[in-house]
Amino acid sequence: MARELGRVPEITPAAFSYEQAFARNIGWVTAAEQAILRSKRVAVAGLGGVGGSHLLALARLGVGAFNIADFDTFEIANINRQAGALASTLGHAKTEVLAAMAKDINPELDIRVFPDGVSVGNLDAFLSGVDLYVDGLDFFAFEARRATFAACARNGVPAITAAPLGMGAALLNFLPGRMTFEEYFRLEGLSEEDQAVRFLVGLSPAMLQRGYLADRRAVDLSAHQGPSTVMACQLCAGVAATEALKIMLHRGKVYAAPVSLQFDAYRGKLKRVWRPWGNRSPWQRMAIAVARRQLGISGRRSAARGTVATR
Repeated sequence: MARELGRVPEITPAAFSYEQAFARNIGWVTAAEQAILRSKRVAVAGLGGVGGSHLLALARLGVGAFNIADFDTFEIANINRQAGALASTLGHAKTEVLAAMAKDINPELDIRVFPDGVSVGNLDAFLSGVDLYVDGLDFFAFEARRATFAACARNGVPAITAAPLGMGAALLNFLPGRMTFEEYFRLEGLSEEDQAVRFLVGLSPAMLQRGYLADRRAVDLSAHQGPSTVMACQLCAGVAATEALKIMLHRGKVYAAPVSLQFDAYRGKLKRVWRPWGNRSPWQRMAIAVARRQLGISGRRSAARGTVATR
């Protein structure tokens, strides 16, 4: 006779203790450093593939406060990679779902929610009082991303972008007083397709993911379409949280643009690349030209367009 399946027990929240919840961090950080992380506020724009994972990883690190922004709701195509995408959350606002998940990790969190996403009109408020910005915007959200990184530069806020590419993560840090996002990527005045090519090549000069794409028909820049994996999103969260720790604790080597890092788990490779003039570097210009030809992009110029979404 088959054994009857047991019922899933209901979980009753217990009394919460910050010190006990994050005690296992101690050793890799000191108790004094954990207290510093508790006092920090991090802004995350975009709560989809990477953004939701960034928020939850930083919450488990013990960061005490967040500003989060996203205008979108979860849909079934998000389930393969997005931390908040579940059968039970389809149709629900991403800010609502991820705020609840983060508060379930740490009920003491101070979370300020921006349910209309980020825009020129709310960026000053979104970045007010934050110690760090972590980028979770959709790959194609060029207008919103450029405005957000420009606001970080104006306000002296360190900014991290960790992009999920293939089955790996590509990292760029933009630190106060160093090369800015626009100086590195050079997106102004370009068509959306050209911005996409420059952003891709700028994120991953080593292009470690290029060799194992199984179906090239899945990539369509004009349709804002590209494949994704949960492995890449989870790796990005680990990489970004580590960089966040180093930046907020002023500990360890932090590489800033024009240095990029890419780790590809499928190929088992790590590359650190220095491009002293960003996308103006001769190597980058050649890579951009090759990518443009491969993707059938003419290189025409037009007014840049962008949409705010999540990766």
